[in-house]
Amino acid sequence: MERGWVPETAREGLVRDALHAVRAFSDAVDRMNMGMRGEMDMNASDLAALRMLIVRERRGRYVSPHDIATHLAISTASTTKLLDRLTESGHLERRPHPHDRRARIVVLSESARSEFARHFGEWIRRMTAAMDDYGDEELRAVVRFLDDMAEALTGPSPAE
Repeated sequence: MERGWVPETAREGLVRDALHAVRAFSDAVDRMNMGMRGEMDMNASDLAALRMLIVRERRGRYVSPHDIATHLAISTASTTKLLDRLTESGHLERRPHPHDRRARIVVLSESARSEFARHFGEWIRRMTAAMDDYGDEELRAVVRFLDDMAEALTGPSPAE
């Protein structure tokens, strides 16, 4: 029997069910990432940095070494080691910022894109197939919901 929050209204029950679904999805993503780390022979921080680059790139945003340090909550020295390791392994490149010649950005290499496509391809196909039964409005609601959940989890910890 599950303990914890007992909903008092139908709306609260639906909210609880949504939170349970988010937790289950998060657990599934964690398991997928653990598998990816093993397949790609990469530690968690390296994989998280590459995933961050993919997400920000798709949103048309440049990524600086400072962005990676902030995202991973690691020191400048640790960020430098991570970037050196990923550059040496051929997963990323450091380039001049296109609009600020004093700054540098970090981008995925073409070989990293190919490697991600090879490793993630089947999962992407399965997730895409899982969306087949959803209408456009439902998918728009899912996108909005997930974006809102990501926003709710971004920023300082509630304990701070």
